[in-house]
Amino acid sequence: MPETNPMSEKDVRTWSMLCHLAALIGFVFPFGNVLGPLIVWLIKKDDSPQVDRQGRMSLNFQISWTIYMVVAAFLIILVIGLILLPLLALTMLILVIIAGVKVNNGEDFKYPLTIKFLKVD
Repeated sequence: MPETNPMSEKDVRTWSMLCHLAALIGFVFPFGNVLGPLIVWLIKKDDSPQVDRQGRMSLNFQISWTIYMVVAAFLIILVIGLILLPLLALTMLILVIIAGVKVNNGEDFKYPLTIKFLKVD
């Protein structure tokens, strides 16, 4: 069994940041906001507890936000969805960038309005 080298602090911060910023793929591919962080998390979750934690937090937020976006899409029938969808997309963009910057700086970030699907310490 090969030995694994522990990740440097810089690598931990970079992969933690990528767990959040990978969600921006969702602006290009449907459900990329969930698949991007999921792929990064699955690749690196066993290498660092911090990357594992940030990946879980990002996935919880992205799954929650996807549910909110689907509900807003249905609310287009009542016209309110026309306002909610762009607001939700903009809010997600801003929060993902803030999260990425904060964890890259070594700070902790917790997303608001997040349903906890995956347990986070």
